[in-house]
Amino acid sequence: MEQQQRSSGLSGLQITGIVLLSMLVTMVATLFIVKIWFFPTPFTPVVLSPVEESQLEVKLAQFGRFANPNHPSSSLPKRANPPSSAGEPQPEVYSEEGASREIRLSEREINALVAKNTDLASKMAIDLSEDLVSLKMLIPLDPDFPFIGGQTLKVRAGVEIAYRQGLPVFILRGVSVMGVPLPNAWMAGLKNIDMVKVFGSEPGFWRSFADGVASIQVREGTLRIVLNE
Repeated sequence: MEQQQRSSGLSGLQITGIVLLSMLVTMVATLFIVKIWFFPTPFTPVVLSPVEESQLEVKLAQFGRFANPNHPSSSLPKRANPPSSAGEPQPEVYSEEGASREIRLSEREINALVAKNTDLASKMAIDLSEDLVSLKMLIPLDPDFPFIGGQTLKVRAGVEIAYRQGLPVFILRGVSVMGVPLPNAWMAGLKNIDMVKVFGSEPGFWRSFADGVASIQVREGTLRIVLNE
């Protein structure tokens, strides 16, 4: 017996140490995986620079929403009215003359809007690449949820968005939960289907959406939409 231990080069104490070390490494790795899966780090909200903030304010002024009412970008004719308190809407004559039908936003601007106007600043992040909009979300679970109640799910999704042959293209490329892609059957068979082509021929949301869009372009870091009259 002693001869076999000598031939192997390891004593019983050394073997015990290796086993304990292996158990410790396995435990640490398991805790690390659990932390990544169920305690993901919140996303860092996008904060625009003063120049970027000013550019975004001008764009938002074109939409007639969210913009500072004192911003000089509005060119619509206004009636003379007594001054009002800050933030109070002013009466004005409606006109579409000279109005831009183009919406152009950068990836940073979109994420900044999410951070400023919703409570999803640290729970959602949007990425723009060639014909693809990617979404990451952290979803807190109710404490009463079975097995993993009170934890946080990390969800990712990808949607192809483009404009081809005179129609917008909207294709769900997939959804993953905790890094595991969901089967198409769990998504009602909607994966890799062009929603506009399949559902746009019947009255409803997708037909109205297609009729209202003249062009959509998703490029690296930018989104451009042109609306019909």
